[in-house]
Amino acid sequence: MSATVDEPRAPEAHEPLDEPSGIPRPPRRIARRIAFGVLAFFVLLVVATGWLAYRGYQAGTALLSAKDVVLDLRGDVDGADVQQIEARLPQVQADLAAARAATGDPVWRAAEHLPWLGANLEAVRVVSWSLDDVVRDALPAIGRIDAVLRAQETPGTDGRIDLAPLVDAAPDIVAAAASAHSAQAAVAAIDTNALVTPLAGPVGQVQDELAHVTGALDAGAQVASLLPPMLGADGPRTYLLVSLNSAELRSAGGIAGAFAILRADDGALELTEQRTTLDLVGTDASILPLTDEELRVDTDRLGRWVQNAVMTPDFPRSAELLSARWERDIGTRVDGVIATDPVAASYLLGATGPVVEPGGAQITAANVVQVLLRDAYTTYGDDSASGDAFYTAVAATVFRAVSSGQGDSRGIVDALARAGAEGRVRMWSAHPQEQERLEGTSVGAAFLTGPFPDATGVFLNDGSAGKLGYYLTTTVTVEDLRCTGSDPTATVRLDLAYDPPADLSSLPEYVTGTADTGLPVGVLSTNVSVYAPIGAVLENLRLGESYVSGITATMAGRDVQIVTSNMAPGAAETYRVEVPVRDGTVSVWTTPTLTSPGLITATCP
Repeated sequence: MSATVDEPRAPEAHEPLDEPSGIPRPPRRIARRIAFGVLAFFVLLVVATGWLAYRGYQAGTALLSAKDVVLDLRGDVDGADVQQIEARLPQVQADLAAARAATGDPVWRAAEHLPWLGANLEAVRVVSWSLDDVVRDALPAIGRIDAVLRAQETPGTDGRIDLAPLVDAAPDIVAAAASAHSAQAAVAAIDTNALVTPLAGPVGQVQDELAHVTGALDAGAQVASLLPPMLGADGPRTYLLVSLNSAELRSAGGIAGAFAILRADDGALELTEQRTTLDLVGTDASILPLTDEELRVDTDRLGRWVQNAVMTPDFPRSAELLSARWERDIGTRVDGVIATDPVAASYLLGATGPVVEPGGAQITAANVVQVLLRDAYTTYGDDSASGDAFYTAVAATVFRAVSSGQGDSRGIVDALARAGAEGRVRMWSAHPQEQERLEGTSVGAAFLTGPFPDATGVFLNDGSAGKLGYYLTTTVTVEDLRCTGSDPTATVRLDLAYDPPADLSSLPEYVTGTADTGLPVGVLSTNVSVYAPIGAVLENLRLGESYVSGITATMAGRDVQIVTSNMAPGAAETYRVEVPVRDGTVSVWTTPTLTSPGLITATCP
């Protein structure tokens, strides 16, 4: 009988399949642990999300409470409304401290590493902490500056500047400016393109406003650090004051027309030794050696006549030439050079009120420009020496009104700040540490030697050797700002309009021009110099719809083009040049004239 083999039997539907050998079944308690672990994870996730939402609500509420006040502080800083700042500070500080605490939570910091959401959470934290730093550390320094101004309003000071409050406040103001810089840098580093739209707008606004507040504190820190030693806190100082005459344009604003010595000793100011250009006549050779670049662009006139020392757009170089000439011809070594123009004088007279010059004429903010740049020439006619003496006397009278404490001291500070921002007040120090700080400011006016590699320059130098610039209107603007693409550019536009009186032939020859130009009487000749940013190729200049050419050169790493404008009475011209947009900004340094400031800026949105 043969053996039989049983066929394999399929399991019944209710029977479990055998598991592979060697792998035990998980005990039920392990399965329960896994289930509880997953549940706990979700619970923690829900709790963390809820906690994060709660912290976000806290931070958002605090920031919204502080936002309007913080943004309004810009106006308070500009307007020097220190009482308004001090009244708002406690509530803002409390709100921002709450926002800082909420965004410093460990759960919040951990969530900053999440995709997409993390960038937004990090932005809220950075803004909260930065604003907290500025409001807590920086803005109270405005009160210290205000205390210094109040000290100058004490009756009986007789013009002496009390330097003690400024010396005491300087460390706090400098530290506050440094704190503001750190906060501004942190906020500026936020990429608003990575943020949700409702957050990107406010963050961009805070970036702009912090930059402004930082600039204001920087200015205060500069004043607190520089003013005491420059005003003789550590020993007497001597400065050469130069009055620029805008009726005959030079790059800095006008020819050097009058001179005086300012002595400063422990805050007391005294004006001495007034001179005119007749005391510093032209020489056969430059007072200092000139470079080949200077000879190409400015010619040797730069160093031979004091009037022309301000042809260069770099005021430190002008100051070196002027101080060297003064020392050689007058015999006094100076600690620095300060230059101002008639528009700056009008700003100051707005604060001091009217003054009376030695000849009996009343000079006001409304008439000082006309009196100096028009009436003086019709009054004194061909007697240019008397005209120069009158110009010198008016400049000295205005300065004495300021230095004696006449008028509103806060208004004087505002007037000086406005004139400095417009390039109408320029300063150079013979002390290297002071000069290093000055050259990075608008007052230092170091266009070629300062830290301004991306700036464009458009400067005007009269070519008529006359005084017809009073009738010239100049306007510099930036148009066609193209911010996108690999090579963003913009167009810098210069508009000139010349409208002299009909009776030009009745004016003295030194007003209408004595240069051997071959031009008819009354034609205004102006040399327009355009400087490219360092490393940029300067495009051709356009006059209207045509291209114009002239002298091409390089200066301090910049391409330069110089063209000559010859304008008959009633003429108008428009020049354009394309320049690069760097870091979203076009900064144009130009000649401060009677109608245009010396600095124009356009920024991409």
